[in-house]
Amino acid sequence: MDPQDFKEQARAQILGAAAEHRALEIRGSGSKRWYGQEVQGEPLDTRGYSGVIDYEPTELVITARCGTPLAEIEALLARHQQMLAFEPPHFGSGATLGGMVASGLSGPSRQAVGALRDFVLGTVLMDGKGEVLHFGGQVMKNVAGYDVSRLLAGSLGTLGLILEASVKVLPRPVAVGSRRFAMNQAEAIRSLNQWGGQPLPLSGSCWHDGMLTIRLAGAEAAVRAAEHKLGGEAVPDAEQFWQALREQTHSFFSGIVAGKALWRLSLPSVAEPLGLAGETLVEWGGAQRWLLADENAAMDASTIRVAASAAGGHATLFRGGDKNIGVFQPLAPAVAQIHRNLKAGVDPAGIFNRGRMYPDF
Repeated sequence: MDPQDFKEQARAQILGAAAEHRALEIRGSGSKRWYGQEVQGEPLDTRGYSGVIDYEPTELVITARCGTPLAEIEALLARHQQMLAFEPPHFGSGATLGGMVASGLSGPSRQAVGALRDFVLGTVLMDGKGEVLHFGGQVMKNVAGYDVSRLLAGSLGTLGLILEASVKVLPRPVAVGSRRFAMNQAEAIRSLNQWGGQPLPLSGSCWHDGMLTIRLAGAEAAVRAAEHKLGGEAVPDAEQFWQALREQTHSFFSGIVAGKALWRLSLPSVAEPLGLAGETLVEWGGAQRWLLADENAAMDASTIRVAASAAGGHATLFRGGDKNIGVFQPLAPAVAQIHRNLKAGVDPAGIFNRGRMYPDF
């Protein structure tokens, strides 16, 4: 579709929905449609607005339209030995750039390079009045007030239609190696925090079922020296292992079946194991922990969230379970008011992805 035609159609749909107070569901391929509260509203399909707008490999920035498939972007970057360093999960073959930004999810390398929001340099947004707003740019720089481009990361489409995004990219590492160690969860967490304070090229970690797997990435000499220092066993099919972890096709996630709920716990990396009932997988040097729990067990959502809060973090009902308990950790009143004020400023009629993050948002 012609880009201008798409924007005119989107504007007409937004203005019509605002006039009639109808909800709109901003949707690409729908690969992450399960994430968040139940989806409401008529679809506003972004896939017609596709294509790379600007990419100069020497500048380490790519700008593309919201409906551009992630696979297309990653293939283009790979031809120039570059990558989206935060390893965004696709969760489906049709995943798009807009969905990537809106979901705000990062993969195994998050512990080493930062989160998706750290790589979003600029965005173009169509708000609830059909106006096109430009935020940020194509270079790293300081900002005053709200850094709206980063606020859009993880907003689940509740603030408007993300038309375009400029994202920082990085060169692919020269060398990659993975090692595996037998240890319990507490030992793994202590080891990861100890190693994290040393000049080691750690770029990924995963503890599950008594085994800690780490990934090293960087210069050839640095990776080989780290492998020699840390020891452990080589990991067969390491690339497939990290891909499965990123896309949640790892055997741990196959337990997401009826009657099970997958919780994502965001904690300080040094937090000791919480001792919650269920199966656990630890990532990001201890900062991200997945809990596969029986949703009908005596342990309920409040127990999980209280435990996460007591450890200095929060808990999200990521997949499965009863969404009526609330997918995301309830916000403090002052923070919730900031969210509502921001939402009212860009979506005064409250039409975009209504209730996707919180029922009253």
